[in-house]
Amino acid sequence: MSATRYLDAPFAALAHRGFSRDGLENSMAAFAAARELGLRYVETDAHATSDGVAVALHDASLDRTTDARGLVADLPWRTVRTARIGGREPVPSLEDVLGTWPDLRVNVDVKSAAAAEPVARAIERTRAHDRVCVASFAASRREATVARLSRPVTVSGARGAVVGMLLAGRARADALARLAARSVDCLQVPVREGWVRGVDAAVVRAAHRAGGAVHAWTVNDAPTMHRLLDLGVDGIVTDRSDVLRDVLRGRGLWA
Repeated sequence: MSATRYLDAPFAALAHRGFSRDGLENSMAAFAAARELGLRYVETDAHATSDGVAVALHDASLDRTTDARGLVADLPWRTVRTARIGGREPVPSLEDVLGTWPDLRVNVDVKSAAAAEPVARAIERTRAHDRVCVASFAASRREATVARLSRPVTVSGARGAVVGMLLAGRARADALARLAARSVDCLQVPVREGWVRGVDAAVVRAAHRAGGAVHAWTVNDAPTMHRLLDLGVDGIVTDRSDVLRDVLRGRGLWA
C-alpha cells in the first residue's frame, strides 16, 4: 500500500484530463471545473518541451487539441505556452497544475522518456510527492521518473503489470497477482481491451489480495459505473465527472 496520502480517500473519482464538455481537455479551466464539481482527483498527461519543461498534454503534438502545430519535443516552452487548447485556453505546465491546487491529487501519465526528468522536477518544486501518482504505459518511463525523486510517491502499474493481474485473476493465481503488484500501489485497468473484458470480479479480488487498488478507465456511463462499483473497484477514471458524482452520491460514496 502507498506510503503517501494519495490513496487515503474511500474512493478515487478521477477526472480524465480534467472536466470539460467543450473540448478543453488538460486545460487549467478543465481542472478547475473538476474541483468545482467536488472531485479530489484528476488525471493528466505529461510531455516535455525541447528545453525541458513538463507540460500537461496528452498528444505528442499540438495539432489535435490546440490552434498550433508541431511536436512538443521540438518546441521550446515559450512557444508551446502560446498555443491555445480549443483556441481558448493556454497549454499549462505540469508545475502550474500541481502548484495551483495544493490539495488536489494528480495522476500523471508520463508520455515519453524525455518527460521523466521534467516531471520529477515539477513534483520536487511543488513538493507534491504525497498527492501524486506516477503512471505510464511503459514501466521504464515510470521508474526513470520515480528514481529522480527525493521522496516516495504513489505508483501505478504499467501495461505488463496490468496484463499480469488479468492473467492472475483468470487463473486464480495469487503468486502471479503478487508479482504483478510488486513495487506498485495501484493498477489502472481498462474496462475493455479490444474484445477482452479488463475489469471483472476475479481481477479485483486478485489485486486486493495482492494489496493493490484497482482504478478502471475510461468510464462515461452510469450503468457501467454501477457495475464496476458492485465489483469493488477502488476508483474510476471518467470524462463525465458530473455523471460519476451523481452515481457516487446515490450510493452514499460521495465525500
